[in-house]
Amino acid sequence: MQIAGECVVSIHYKLTNDAGETLDSSEGAEPLVYLHGASNIIPGLENELMGKVVGSSLNVTIQPEDGYGVINEELIQTVSRDAFQGVDEIEPGMRFEAADEDGETQLIVVTEVTEKEVTVDGNHPLAGETLHFDVTVEEVRAATQEELQHGHAHGPGGHHH
Repeated sequence: MQIAGECVVSIHYKLTNDAGETLDSSEGAEPLVYLHGASNIIPGLENELMGKVVGSSLNVTIQPEDGYGVINEELIQTVSRDAFQGVDEIEPGMRFEAADEDGETQLIVVTEVTEKEVTVDGNHPLAGETLHFDVTVEEVRAATQEELQHGHAHGPGGHHH
């Protein structure tokens, strides 16, 4: 069976950056299981996997536009330290959830701290990165009706309810 929309796909992968550093990997773990065509993985990788079959191996380079996006400068803000009431120690690299005007939560990362201000970045940590994937297709099957309704894979290696 070829990978196409409405298929549940299992892949083993290694993700590296331009410097060759491993950012993520399924090595020594269960394969990543996703519903193809449901935006469960980044668009560039999903496009590259289209039409592949069990046993296919590929090395692909995904540009930021087809990965986690380019860096959005509007998501980098400097706020008063008062915005972190109740947090005694604030250091670069710390992650917090922040609510926007609509009440939607977003993960932010502290990038700089001064005596009076904190700079935070709401971009995905891999935004702006060119991503290199080494992927092997382990399994491809038709999605169940329930998986299609829920928009993600179920069962071993997938989502459990």
